[in-house]
Amino acid sequence: MKKFLFYVLLLAFFPTGMLAQTKNTFEIKNGHFYRNGEIVPILSGEMHYSRIPHQYWRHRLQMMKGMGLNTVATYVFWNLHETEPGKWDFSGDKDLAEYIRTAGEEGMMVILRPGPYVCAEWEYGGYPWWLQNVPGMEVRRDNKAFLEHTKAYINRLYQEVGDLQCTKGGPIIMVQCENEFGSYVSQRKDITLDEHRRYNAKIKQQLADAGFDVPLFTSDGSWLFEGGTTEGALPTANGESDIENLKKVVNQYHDGKGPYMVAEFYPGWLSHWAEPFPQVSASEIARQTEAYLKNDVSFNFYMVHGGTNFGFTSGANYDKKRDIQPDMTSYDYDAPISEAGWVTPKYDSIRTVIKKYVKYEVPAPPAQNPVIEIPSIKLNQVADLLAYTERMQPETSADPLTFEQLNQGYGYVLYTRRFNQPISGTLEIPGLRDFAVVYVDGEKAGVLNRNTQTYSMEIEVPFNSTLQILVENMGRINYGSQITENSKGIISPVTIAGKKITGGWNMYKLPMSQAPECGKMGSCTFTNSAAQAAKLKDSPVIYEGTFTLDKTGDTFIDMEEWGKGIIFINGKNIGRYWEVGPQQTLYIPGVWLKKGENKIVIFEQLNESPKTEVKTVKTPVLTKLQ
Repeated sequence: MKKFLFYVLLLAFFPTGMLAQTKNTFEIKNGHFYRNGEIVPILSGEMHYSRIPHQYWRHRLQMMKGMGLNTVATYVFWNLHETEPGKWDFSGDKDLAEYIRTAGEEGMMVILRPGPYVCAEWEYGGYPWWLQNVPGMEVRRDNKAFLEHTKAYINRLYQEVGDLQCTKGGPIIMVQCENEFGSYVSQRKDITLDEHRRYNAKIKQQLADAGFDVPLFTSDGSWLFEGGTTEGALPTANGESDIENLKKVVNQYHDGKGPYMVAEFYPGWLSHWAEPFPQVSASEIARQTEAYLKNDVSFNFYMVHGGTNFGFTSGANYDKKRDIQPDMTSYDYDAPISEAGWVTPKYDSIRTVIKKYVKYEVPAPPAQNPVIEIPSIKLNQVADLLAYTERMQPETSADPLTFEQLNQGYGYVLYTRRFNQPISGTLEIPGLRDFAVVYVDGEKAGVLNRNTQTYSMEIEVPFNSTLQILVENMGRINYGSQITENSKGIISPVTIAGKKITGGWNMYKLPMSQAPECGKMGSCTFTNSAAQAAKLKDSPVIYEGTFTLDKTGDTFIDMEEWGKGIIFINGKNIGRYWEVGPQQTLYIPGVWLKKGENKIVIFEQLNESPKTEVKTVKTPVLTKLQ
């Protein structure tokens, strides 16, 4: 009778749903994953909340369920949330807690990958750009200044999502420690293995101290476990298709037993501007999926749905041929679910395999979102950006300042320098980061490009003329040892004919954090007739137009005939375009359009072929190199 009264009192004070939530458990034991006391495989897909409009989160999660998956994994992007030191934003498309709750409502488990380093083809690997202004800071090592900031980030993240762990009734079942740290250990042999391990252990401890108490794991290439694993965290192997080797290496670092998991199983691959779009066959991925399922190997498709690098969020890599390989705006990844959330042949192949092995019912995928086409959008106004910018108040210095010194994270900076005497010869900017269009008195003189290792050009600056260099940050490096060298703008002396150009530099900040407005540019704005457009050929311009819709839907803006720049739709920066390809269209989510009047703003940097209109199409073009 006393027990009965006790439960009656419990029900009076706690809703029954809350009591039910407390029964949600997840454990790693006896070589397996256990969910609520039963062995469960993890069939996961990576999908990042910030690469998808929040209005589409549920649809994309239902797409994952329709493929047969039971888990969603996501990185957390520190720089997305701490936009300035101590200034946090978890709203709208950044509302990570809502994303996790939605996954839970759809019956999905959640794997959280908070970094603080995430790679992910994301700007600076997820680090806030302003860390570079912290005295004595070096990222990703046992550095006091850095670890103070990682601790603040992890603690703030816990405030958002700590209560969504399965230990508290939520859907989060595991949390990753750092990310592919074994790769960094192999790249930074100038740091001792002992220091690397101290740093890795401190990140794990910061997660525990904050309150994360679900099972922890690491993820690395199977040959990199020595540097990447940390005591008390399950080792998982990225990209490992050899199941015998997977089990061997996990056993070596996990007391001779599983569970065995591939935390990054690649159904596609990342894509750079000016390089072929990688494609992976559906049949190959289906066969590997079946091999994992037959052998009790859990996995996480990276990516199951890539989405889009909206705004200035795309990162960059580098190799011996290219000092920067900027990642494209599209993060389609040749994934099973396309950038716009469509079923692909790869999706169908994987779904067929998974249905053969799982005990639960796999639902049908949800219907595709509507798609529209806009045959012509008139660009009624055009503004001369060079003329307008030089009316702004500049920062002045004897030498060019970096973006970071100007306290600017992204976008563009116009560097100008007036010459009282003529000068000519080879202009050299070895410290260009990353792309520059060079003008003399508003006349285009040439292009410099870190991507093609083009750091010099011939130039002639007449008497009493102004050299103008419009520099673009194309995304900070997100992978490799050079992640510690991520300043943007002009970071070294500028020389002409071997002479260092010092004194009298003006810098005009163009962060493009909001859509520019032609109406605020005064006499620098013109009606965009064909004749007027021609006058601004080869000048950086702002095009602006409006269009009216009687129905909305997803669409793709066709930029194949354009040069280089960014596009705003109703104030949203939908990303970069660049004539080199292979991406020739940009995705516009239908939820960012509205019935009635819509506004488009295009910043065109090159303007080699002036425009008076633009159109959208129903099918993306992501594989067409110029």
